[in-house]
Amino acid sequence: MTQELEHKFVSELEKNQNIVHKICRIYADSPDAHNDLFQEITIQLWKAYPKFRGDAKFSTWMYRIALNTAITLYRKSKRQIKTQGYDSVIHKVKARQYDDTEEQQLKLMYQAIKQLNDIEKALVFLYLEDKNYKEIAETLGITDVNARVKMNRIKTKLKKILNP
Repeated sequence: MTQELEHKFVSELEKNQNIVHKICRIYADSPDAHNDLFQEITIQLWKAYPKFRGDAKFSTWMYRIALNTAITLYRKSKRQIKTQGYDSVIHKVKARQYDDTEEQQLKLMYQAIKQLNDIEKALVFLYLEDKNYKEIAETLGITDVNARVKMNRIKTKLKKILNP
């Protein structure tokens, strides 16, 4: 790969790296898993970059590669032995005094999202990123109508999880 292409890739990745961090937050259970997933997604983006034609926006292409990588690794990890999770050591961290209501709500939302299947997680993630249904459909390879129907079903499912 030429230096120019490498520079262009690094520049685009730096501008859009929050996409990858957000995906990692949904699919990873610990900071180490987050870092590992971030690294794996970056590697997969790098490998796929020579084939990026620019037909779609870089961020849309990046969503697709990142979500596919996360979903693939998520499925593989379900077959492995679970390690100690972050929640089991949280009591060792000193908490600052502030209103954490919003954080608790976010935590509950993320816990609910983690109960969804991999495709539903991807759809919710893109929805929370304020992507319109056309962009969601394009990224996930489904129709606009299918994206809307799935999202409505997911909203109902999340309401049931959060308010049993």
